[in-house]
Amino acid sequence: MSKEVRVRYAPSPTGFLHVGGLRTALYNFLFARKKQGKYILRIEDTDQARIVPGSLENILQTFNDFKLNADEGPYWQDGTQSRGGFGPYSQSQRLDIYKKHAQELIEKKAAYYCFCNPARLEELRKNQEAQKLPPKYDKQCLTLSGPEIEAKLRAGESHVVRLNVPSDQTIRFTDVVHGEIKISSNEVDDQVLLKSDGFPTYHLASVVDDHLMQITHVIRGDEWIPSTPKHILLYSAFGWESPQFAHLPLLLSKTRKKLSKREGDVAVRDLLEQGYLPDALLNFIALLGWNPKTKDEIFSLLDLIEQFSLEKVNKAGAVFDLDKLDWFNSVYIRKMKPEELFAKTLPYLVKAEIPVSMYPTEFVSEILALEKDRLRKLSEIGERVMYFFKDPTYDAKLLIWKKSDKQIIIQNLEKLLELLKTTKPTEDNIKKFISDNEMKTGEVLWPLRVALTGVEASPGPFEIMKAFLVLPNGREIILKRINSAVANLYKI
Repeated sequence: MSKEVRVRYAPSPTGFLHVGGLRTALYNFLFARKKQGKYILRIEDTDQARIVPGSLENILQTFNDFKLNADEGPYWQDGTQSRGGFGPYSQSQRLDIYKKHAQELIEKKAAYYCFCNPARLEELRKNQEAQKLPPKYDKQCLTLSGPEIEAKLRAGESHVVRLNVPSDQTIRFTDVVHGEIKISSNEVDDQVLLKSDGFPTYHLASVVDDHLMQITHVIRGDEWIPSTPKHILLYSAFGWESPQFAHLPLLLSKTRKKLSKREGDVAVRDLLEQGYLPDALLNFIALLGWNPKTKDEIFSLLDLIEQFSLEKVNKAGAVFDLDKLDWFNSVYIRKMKPEELFAKTLPYLVKAEIPVSMYPTEFVSEILALEKDRLRKLSEIGERVMYFFKDPTYDAKLLIWKKSDKQIIIQNLEKLLELLKTTKPTEDNIKKFISDNEMKTGEVLWPLRVALTGVEASPGPFEIMKAFLVLPNGREIILKRINSAVANLYKI
């Protein structure tokens, strides 16, 4: 009987969650759900100096926003609890476990104490650079005798524990994404496993934790491929079975360089605050490196679980294209129900200092419905609907349709003003007015729309007037704006 699939995502709380981390977490989550296994969240907080206050809370809240809650992990409910039988799930609470396993490696001659000070290591690095050699530790401390080591330890000399990499071996492993990978052990450094402060490095901690937490598949970014041979050596030294590895392609910028945390808005929280919907963002990120082999692009979380497989993950890097994300987001916005759109856009309307509470809900809903199909992200809403709440200001030349004459536009708007003083401003009435007066449609509807909005691109004038007529003084607003447009035309 095959083992239960168990995967993990192990973020470090050294900053807010970025899109690369979200994709890794998503793929782990999808794989676990597809295989009816377990998805574990583990916090790699051993680099205490780099921990950013609030970043752990950000990571946990972000996963909650995306409904990617773990089956096991820390801070499950109220910020202090955890769920699962393999804890603690924060590595800073597991130091004794790592020290014990480091000692086991030393006893097996698979690791050794290193007492070299930073000055010697820096000199060694510079000499290797000068000789154009790859930077590697030269195993000097491996030659220390037992009594010498004991004396240094008793004297309290600062030290680390290093992996003892054997020479002239070929290290092989099969990656689900990349196939067979092999590397000479001569190219692998004697990696530090336990630092001088007693905290483990990623290499020791991840291997020990993955084994003890019974992780069956390690799904992580391509940047960890060079480290995997060290991990294979550790599994072998402990006598443990290695998990299956799957390394995900890099996320690239549009210039096809590695996507940097400093390049663009790649922090997930920033994207959410800009008004990208979690479902749209998840859909977009799922396709960055995974090809479902269908023509479909829109997938719900349940769809993704059903379709996902590691075998469909690409080897090549995936371009993070904000224009494509905008398209996905616009699709999801168009699918929103009116009440949901109202609730989601309300914070952005308030931020734009639009006094929504002073207007009927029906009016706000009407104008949101007008812009719904034009929105790429929710944060655009304030700028797009501002003209409904504030008299527009614009260059009067914008009122003139193409190569039309200013006087014709003035005459048309003045005639329209007279009509609308006694006739309801509806599409049928205005189209009849244009036909009866043998006017060119563009020479009426273009200046009318600009008069109402003050912008070059907006919904049509009939939809805009319909929204204004929801207000008790809607007709007065329409007449006032047309009158203002005529006055501006006389000034040019």
